[in-house]
Amino acid sequence: MESRVEDIVIVGAGIAGLATSLGLHRLGVRSLVLESSNTLRASGFAFATWTNAWKALDALGVGDILRQQHLQLHGLVTTSLIKGEETSSTALENVTGKHGAHEVRCVRRQLLLEALVNELPSGTIRYSSKVVAIEESGFSKLVHLADGTIIRTKVLVGGDGVNSVVAKWLGLKKAAFSGRSAVRGSIMLKNCHTLEPKFMQSFGKGFRFGVIPCDDKTVYWFFTWTPTEQEKKLEENPAKMKEFVLEKLENMPSDFRAFIENTDLDHFLSSPLRYRRPWELVVGNISKSNVCVAGDAFHPTTPDIGQGGCSALEDGVVLARCLGEVFAAKSVRDIEKKNGEEEEKEQYKRIEASLKKYADERRWRCINIISTAFVMGIIQQSESKVVSFFRDKILAAFLVGILLKMPDFDCGKLSSS
Repeated sequence: MESRVEDIVIVGAGIAGLATSLGLHRLGVRSLVLESSNTLRASGFAFATWTNAWKALDALGVGDILRQQHLQLHGLVTTSLIKGEETSSTALENVTGKHGAHEVRCVRRQLLLEALVNELPSGTIRYSSKVVAIEESGFSKLVHLADGTIIRTKVLVGGDGVNSVVAKWLGLKKAAFSGRSAVRGSIMLKNCHTLEPKFMQSFGKGFRFGVIPCDDKTVYWFFTWTPTEQEKKLEENPAKMKEFVLEKLENMPSDFRAFIENTDLDHFLSSPLRYRRPWELVVGNISKSNVCVAGDAFHPTTPDIGQGGCSALEDGVVLARCLGEVFAAKSVRDIEKKNGEEEEKEQYKRIEASLKKYADERRWRCINIISTAFVMGIIQQSESKVVSFFRDKILAAFLVGILLKMPDFDCGKLSSS
């Protein structure tokens, strides 16, 4: 049975976990990332990466790498399939927020994860490392893995997704089902597509559909709706689900439908949409002693304002900054001047305070994201004729404004100095 000691253990090599690890590495602090899979996992194919995410990626030092691999989007276009007309069109170059011009790209998840991993020291990620138990041990936590390994750590970070073991240890409830589902797909074409570099989404009766180019040959698309009990069974059959989506989108232009028709079934993902009830974050533990959560383990949200992955990147920068203040060389030297047990206790107190600072900084931002996304989802996907009328005729510009307001945020640099 292997046993080892680490300063910081991060569970999950997803966006939040890798961003935190890279942030710490940039500050000269080592961490160990535990990934249950035997390789990097990139579920969801791609996601809209907004201005706030690019601020975080630049802080982590990988922004320009990803800019070279993805098209910058110049506009947002919404269309009503019920009315058969465009309801809003926004040129992003004409919109400036408090934190500068808006920057939006549709980033492929695999390329994002690889960009983060490639900047980490070799050996940072331990694959095939499923956490099965967490145990208290003085000022440390003992992390038990499925293979019998026990890791003693001063800090434990849960970046282990919507079914987080760490979130459960903190007492957070399981993410709730929103009652809605999403189908996502990605297609890589042999020749360049003819799409304009825009975020294009359409609203129908009870569903939302979007198409976004990632680069000259890769297109990402999504479809969200409220499934009946019968339709939920389709999620287990990608071929049937494809037929269902195409039937729903019979009024879409043929070139948009072609992206779905030509998407391979192994690039076709269907799943229920889950979220954490906002009030659970008001009273729940985002951190406790020397343990905290980040990303979907912290604030799973519906995708209606495109902030899930973006906010996970924010988490990584803020958490690394807070922990960096504890584990920076000067702080460690100051603590080492004390004797053994006193030194351990002093560092534990600093760790606890740093994680509380992180939780306090992130709590209301994430509550706002979850709440806004949930309400936007109800409006955008409504089957009500009245709500659809207001959405398409009166609220279209207002909804775009909300979509642009949430990314107008800067999580700051890695160092507070």
